[in-house]
Amino acid sequence: MDLNLKDKVAVVTGASKGIGLAVTRRLAEEGAQVVAGSRTTTPDLAELRESNGVAVVNADLAQAEGAESLVAAAVDLHGGIDLLVNNVGASEPVDGITGTDDDAWQRIFDINLFSVVRTTHAAVPAMTGRTDAAIVNISSINAGQPFAMIMHYSAAKAALTNLSRSLAEDLASSGIRVNTVSPGPVRTPLWTAEGDGFANVFAAQDDTTVGDVMDRVLPETMGASLGRVTEPHEVADLTLFLASPRASAITGADYRIDGGITKTV
Repeated sequence: MDLNLKDKVAVVTGASKGIGLAVTRRLAEEGAQVVAGSRTTTPDLAELRESNGVAVVNADLAQAEGAESLVAAAVDLHGGIDLLVNNVGASEPVDGITGTDDDAWQRIFDINLFSVVRTTHAAVPAMTGRTDAAIVNISSINAGQPFAMIMHYSAAKAALTNLSRSLAEDLASSGIRVNTVSPGPVRTPLWTAEGDGFANVFAAQDDTTVGDVMDRVLPETMGASLGRVTEPHEVADLTLFLASPRASAITGADYRIDGGITKTV
């Protein structure tokens, strides 16, 4: 199915790995003009720059100036922005409320919530008046299913999902749609990175490997109906559909993609 994304100017945050990298790759394959924001340039992102003409902008989106510099670079290159995918995010395990401090809460909210506020604030003037403009924010099922080990991340994602609904109302008159994608566990470095990926915690508890955690332990523990975790390209495919003119009547919606972990309606 042609998503009609050819030559659309798309800005993707957190584009160096995981979901952001998958979204960047799929947009480039669809013929979009992609501006990829990332604090660092990974070999995979550098390859997309060389093979698909993706523009890479190194920016720390946990800082206010990072969002401004990313959007300014996109406008300088292409004159405006059609699509914005706010994907950048991070988490870290904590030992309950007494095991966190103000710095930890601020750090997680800066990258998961305020990065979206700042990037969207900077991008909207460059999106207003464009045909089929759209924003997709990557949230998490933890927005509605809080988990004590990542309570600050869960709270930040809940705020992001709420913000997205408000943005949909605020920006509709400007011709900009806003939707949210909320994945469950995805096979990304957030889970699989050696040493600090969340799968390492489960592996230590179950005396097994990270691979076994992702393939068996995690789906079983979280009750995934499909019996597996989600892959980055699956999240990317949903994100591209919502960003595309094919979803022109969809705004203010939150789409879960978790393999059936969430059982509520």
